[in-house]
Amino acid sequence: MKPYEKLLLQNKAWSEEINESDSTFFQRLAQQQKPKFLWIGCSDSRVPANEITGTDPGEIFVHRNIANMVVHTDLNMLSVLQYAVEVLKVEHIIVCGHYGCGGVAAALTNNNLGLINKWLRNIKEVYKMYKEEIDAINDPVEKANKLVEYNVIEQCQDLIKTSIIQKSWNQRNAPHVYGWVYGLNNGLVSELVKIEPDFENINPIFRYDKDQLG
Repeated sequence: MKPYEKLLLQNKAWSEEINESDSTFFQRLAQQQKPKFLWIGCSDSRVPANEITGTDPGEIFVHRNIANMVVHTDLNMLSVLQYAVEVLKVEHIIVCGHYGCGGVAAALTNNNLGLINKWLRNIKEVYKMYKEEIDAINDPVEKANKLVEYNVIEQCQDLIKTSIIQKSWNQRNAPHVYGWVYGLNNGLVSELVKIEPDFENINPIFRYDKDQLG
């Protein structure tokens, strides 16, 4: 059996198992989605949002990229964010990084990795912000993991700098923003930061005039 054929068989078995436990599940799922959460996570195959949170399909709207970045020029991420906030009206946004992140580890090096250099540049900017603290760590694994944590925190800050989030805060006092980190070695999530929908939590330089947010 070819690897992709195994996936098809596993899909069939999964579908049959769901139907046996709830015969109307897929019928309801096909009608609409009303997730309360937007998940911005890493593309790493070991960090699947639904599995590690114990949620069903339809409960989490998911965007993933290398190192769970919120890049202000990334139209893909911004489109997902706008749809999740303005159309789906999610109540919570989770930025979830993970220890042992290859993208973060690569950003700590001076290796020329081709096209991905341009993406890693965004992580390097976070490294630059916390260089003194990170370079004080001798163990390379701990050093990378500390940057993972700082990166999550800064991506949460970049989220609330967007007019999308600020407009929603102004109109409906949501969503709440959370920064999490996942441990590959134990399967557990830890909370690093929580940001309430309060304009005082936004750096004044990036705070839009409420009267212009609608």
